[in-house]
Amino acid sequence: MRGIPSLITDIRKSVFTEVARMAYAGGDYTNVEDLPFKIVSGDQPMHRESIFLERAIAGERVRLAMGLGIRPIQTRTLMTEGMDAAAVAQQYYEPPLVNIIPYACHACPTNQYRVTESCQNCLAASCQKVCPRDAVSFVNGKSKIDPNKCIRCGKCADACAYNAIIHMERPCAASCGMDAIGSDEHGRAYINQEKCVACGQCLVSCPFGAIVDKGQIFQVIQSILKGDKVIAIVAPAFVGQFGGVTPGKFVAAMKELGFARTTEVAIGADMCTIEEAKDFLEKVPAEQPYMATSCCPAWHAMIGKLFPGEQKNISMTLTPMVFTARLMKKKYSGCKVVFVGPCAAKKLEAIRENIRSDVDFVLTFEELQGMFEAKDIDFDQIEELEDLNEGTGAGRGFAVSGGVAGAVADLIHQEHPDMELKIAHAEGLRECRKLMTMAKAGKYKGYLLEGMACPGGCVAGPGTILPVEKAAKCVEKYKKEAKSASPLESAYRETGKGLE
Repeated sequence: MRGIPSLITDIRKSVFTEVARMAYAGGDYTNVEDLPFKIVSGDQPMHRESIFLERAIAGERVRLAMGLGIRPIQTRTLMTEGMDAAAVAQQYYEPPLVNIIPYACHACPTNQYRVTESCQNCLAASCQKVCPRDAVSFVNGKSKIDPNKCIRCGKCADACAYNAIIHMERPCAASCGMDAIGSDEHGRAYINQEKCVACGQCLVSCPFGAIVDKGQIFQVIQSILKGDKVIAIVAPAFVGQFGGVTPGKFVAAMKELGFARTTEVAIGADMCTIEEAKDFLEKVPAEQPYMATSCCPAWHAMIGKLFPGEQKNISMTLTPMVFTARLMKKKYSGCKVVFVGPCAAKKLEAIRENIRSDVDFVLTFEELQGMFEAKDIDFDQIEELEDLNEGTGAGRGFAVSGGVAGAVADLIHQEHPDMELKIAHAEGLRECRKLMTMAKAGKYKGYLLEGMACPGGCVAGPGTILPVEKAAKCVEKYKKEAKSASPLESAYRETGKGLE
């Protein structure tokens, strides 16, 4: 669904735009009750059975975009409930970050096999023959599966020559590598927050747009309007997300939004590469059997929840976001830092006690797009400013799966050309779990392990706009355009240790 324009993406953009527009108008949120009528206009529903339901859902989307929680269905609550505390220039995210709007959920079928109209009533009856539980029978000349007997092994579907048996699985649950999504008493999806690591893959997989993460658009704009020096640090996956916009035009557009400065997080990725390479050389295998990269917060959280004994093998190096944020705080005293990227999990990383003083806000590319819309930014008319040219190709490559481990390995080989370095990486949390299961079993001794929660890497994050393949190509081109290829050529090569 990512990168495919739809009613869902239109509504999300409209919500972000209206919240940003309201904030830029002066921060008065008392007219927030009007926003659902702007987002869902007219007197006919666009998709659901009632325009009133669509507006109720839009209202919850607005609240979540402003960092507030979902209102209880059972009691009458105003949209402005709790906004006094949230609509301020400094407001941290409050878990849960990823939420399901109950009455937006379609209560999709859970894991099951179904016979479609394509069944040909064939003589072979292979589906019935292979079933180990006699769950397949013939009724009125068609195969029928008894759900009480079916163990969902899939043998019937594999055996059908006409592909007449399909596997039905709730899209959000299928995308969740943590198995954190279950069903409530009404058959609607719910998130087990004890398991959730906020990767956001469910968010982009729900065909009904029922899953939404909290935002800080309003708070960022409030900070800008009150006169704070707000610096945007932008993940390398930004390139291409807003059309064929050059980095120079992007910087100019960010200034139009009110940001005092825009810096690429690739410089933090370069520092991260240098420190992780040192970590690996010093600790593997002398102090630990292998080393896992530190960059992806959802991968990090997954290890903590499912493999707590393996946490000691994660690199203690700061993430590129934190390295860059600390550098900005050091260079520009009193500034506020906004991380702009593709990731929902970064929002949770930013509220950790040891990080919240470094990263004040987190926005996704989708949310930033809403700000551009609110300010009527026309990229065709805007003049270019200075380019983003401090990050190296290695740092920019962090945005794609394999890029982190690849950068660390290349750096190690630069300094130790004869050293054999073994790498294993996984993308998507299910594959990451398999990787860590093998690591725990001792199968990756001496390895550098990279895990990315999003299949494809950061370019596949839930806050992105482009299709994954196109985004990866844009990053590859951006990587080649860097003035330097190696972190050793970065102006910040010696800076990392001083920021930890």
